[in-house]
Amino acid sequence: MPRQILIPILFAGAIAIVAASAGAPASANDEVHTTPSANEMSPAEWRRLQLIAADQSDRIMHDAEKQPGLLAQYVHMKSHYDTNHERAFQLIFGQYLSWYQTFVGDYTGAAASFSIAQPPQPDDGPSPSTGDYRARPAADVILEMAKSRKAVFFNEAHSAPITRTLTIELLAKLRAQGFDYFAAETLYSNDPDLQQRGYPTPKSGFYIDEPLYGEMVRTALKLGYKVIAYDVENAGAGDARERAGAERLAQVFKRDANARLIVDAGFAHVQKSGKYLGGSSMGEFFRKISGIDPLTIEQTMLIQHARRDQDHPYYLAAMQALHPRKPIVFVSTGGKAWTLKPDKYDMSVVFPQTEDSRVRPDWLSLGGLRVAYPISGDLCNRKFPCLVEAQYAGEGDDAVAADRAILDVIDLNAPANQRIVSGHEDVHSRLFLRPGKYRLRATDRENHTVSASDIVVEAARQANP
Repeated sequence: MPRQILIPILFAGAIAIVAASAGAPASANDEVHTTPSANEMSPAEWRRLQLIAADQSDRIMHDAEKQPGLLAQYVHMKSHYDTNHERAFQLIFGQYLSWYQTFVGDYTGAAASFSIAQPPQPDDGPSPSTGDYRARPAADVILEMAKSRKAVFFNEAHSAPITRTLTIELLAKLRAQGFDYFAAETLYSNDPDLQQRGYPTPKSGFYIDEPLYGEMVRTALKLGYKVIAYDVENAGAGDARERAGAERLAQVFKRDANARLIVDAGFAHVQKSGKYLGGSSMGEFFRKISGIDPLTIEQTMLIQHARRDQDHPYYLAAMQALHPRKPIVFVSTGGKAWTLKPDKYDMSVVFPQTEDSRVRPDWLSLGGLRVAYPISGDLCNRKFPCLVEAQYAGEGDDAVAADRAILDVIDLNAPANQRIVSGHEDVHSRLFLRPGKYRLRATDRENHTVSASDIVVEAARQANP
């Protein structure tokens, strides 16, 4: 990724959401507010350690990018995380590692490495249980409220790709409503062939190598959206970056007065008001510059976290009372959507819990657009760990995979004499793929292909009524 864009994103994102050394959680919308730890560490000293950790993290990631292939890059990142237990490093670098874990399809591991606690905050709205609200499918509510809007802004948590699923599921229906432009954070402007090529490559953006992010961009392309990069190189961080991105999005409407735009961006970039990183958000700048009030959809706060004590109390209450199987939104009898953050967002999406963390989560089915395809250790030809990925048959070898999963029976953190195990053929996982033809490939840590085949994924059979 062009480092002019990458460093501000990583540094600002990592530093802004790290909690105090004593372990108090921080909100993704807040600047970091540090307090002395139990050993009386000063806020200045804690911030100094964070800066050192951020610099270390950037160097390690830069070295990882030199490794031969995605699996080797992930192993390089994981080994550094597992051998450096300094608190500031674990908190900062955990976010960096989590991105690579999502790239290789290890979503449970990503949540364990980095999960932003969501405690109650002073600016939280009243619980929906205290008003005349009822739960409705989030997809239905978003489609209804998008009909009269020229722009819809979704946010996401980069380390929790469940927050990308609803956007992907809705792209076709929003296209049918007349939306025709799609923009996403950290897409590169130096991939001019993306639209014509029709699929993303790892060089199309930073987060793009996560299969669901790639699927989001690929889906938009296939549906005929004009896909645009809105991050501006050399813009810097803070207000400079937020304003530059907003101006680029506003230009869409200057060029095309009839345009209708969908934006996917991280965390509070899309909020419409309130302090953000000491200044204003991209969403607020966009509103002022364009005169357009976007429908803003918050998706990062009411999700399942790595630990139950990190979940917002409203989230826990909704899970206990409703046990939703799909994302939901609370709507009043007057038709107004509920939001955890009044004035900042138009609605808050509540995502269901993952029922079994031992297998790759069912939400990867994208609401039924994809089906589970079982894979096993025999694909690895006794080369563990191995990375199994499926690419669409009609796309080039440089395309971002439709899905990936690691098969690994060896604990890389165990002593060497404990790493030899038997029964490799019992290792199994599953990919989630749309019906169609794919190239299935397994690679080892040196990025050597250990098996390859062509497969056909059949549509799921409908249960008898």
